[in-house]
Amino acid sequence: MFQPKKVKHRKWHKGRTKGLEYRSNNIAFGSYGLKGLEARWITARQIEAARRAMTRYVERGGKIWIRIFPDKPVTKKPPEVTLGGGKGAVDHYVVPVRPGKILFEIDGVLPDIAEEALRLAAHKMPIKTKIIRK
Repeated sequence: MFQPKKVKHRKWHKGRTKGLEYRSNNIAFGSYGLKGLEARWITARQIEAARRAMTRYVERGGKIWIRIFPDKPVTKKPPEVTLGGGKGAVDHYVVPVRPGKILFEIDGVLPDIAEEALRLAAHKMPIKTKIIRK
């Protein structure tokens, strides 16, 4: 699964995901893309599940770009631990997604295959998505 090799700060604040995406909101590499329509955290496990579903469907054909990377650590304390004792250990990594962000791109396959692969990936995402063309 995706995970940063090295981080500047081991534990982060939660923060707030607000507003629209203004950076990676256009298709840059492929011909078809999957665009997120809601604000939510997407975990490394969900990204990996979507990647596997797409790769299996296109049967290792074409090229797939993953435009998101989970670099935000999420901490969790063990069960039945009382208050106090500080912040928990890092449990997993997420990427905060804002509406308009391109999550995946695909190229080098037929249009119907590309759209079906992106549809399979969309089912693995915890947000509403839209398949877009260049």
